[in-house]
Amino acid sequence: MGARRDELTEPAMDAAIERACVILRLPTVRGRYGEVAGIAARQQASYKGFLTELLSLECDDREARRRARLVREAGFPRPKRLEDFDFTANPDVPAALVGTLGRCQWVQAGQPLCLIGDSGTGKSHLLIGLGTAAAEQGYRVRYVTAAALVNELAEAADDRMLGKVIARYGRIDLLCLDELGYIELDRRGAELLFQVFTEREEKSSIAIASNAPFSEWAQAFTDPRLSAVISTRCDGRPGLRGVCSSWTCVNDVGSGTMGG
Repeated sequence: MGARRDELTEPAMDAAIERACVILRLPTVRGRYGEVAGIAARQQASYKGFLTELLSLECDDREARRRARLVREAGFPRPKRLEDFDFTANPDVPAALVGTLGRCQWVQAGQPLCLIGDSGTGKSHLLIGLGTAAAEQGYRVRYVTAAALVNELAEAADDRMLGKVIARYGRIDLLCLDELGYIELDRRGAELLFQVFTEREEKSSIAIASNAPFSEWAQAFTDPRLSAVISTRCDGRPGLRGVCSSWTCVNDVGSGTMGG
């Protein structure tokens, strides 16, 4: 029969705590129980106070790890944050509107967002920054360029896995689609992209960055009918639109003019 717990030596207690933390998967408790116990002893904290502090640290670290995992799984090509955006160098982009979008109420509502502007105006930075903000708020996010998504869908169709891939994209809370309109899509590519839009419509958000206004999307899609349907899915819902020569932002929740 083993020794009673109140008879264990300090090294034996440490070993028992370490073993329990491994079994229960409590890495923060395992790494910090000695530090927190020392502070509690100096402050003459109650046992309950000590336990509350220790478990709170574990919960906070677990949430931080979950958010970091969601950001990592989003597949962003490089780290970009909204707070790092240079509004001075991009005066046509209103900080207040970006701040509203960064709260991600539009993601919660499953609404679309389109960032349309010339090259070098910060569309990709904002797209990645908004996606990062959403992931850090607990949403499942996926970043992909339009060309990469179409290629992935085409390969899945050839492998008879298209339904599975489209369903996977349908489960994502926010799809960040970059560089739409940069290359021309043939009819098959447009139809595959349309299936993703249809899977997500009115259920989950999609954020698009494009260098072409809606009126020019027909040049990117060889099928005018599909071009019209896809642009309608992004822009056909009631909401305010802000337009200027260099920027357009279209969204039901946070809308405004990107410029003067």
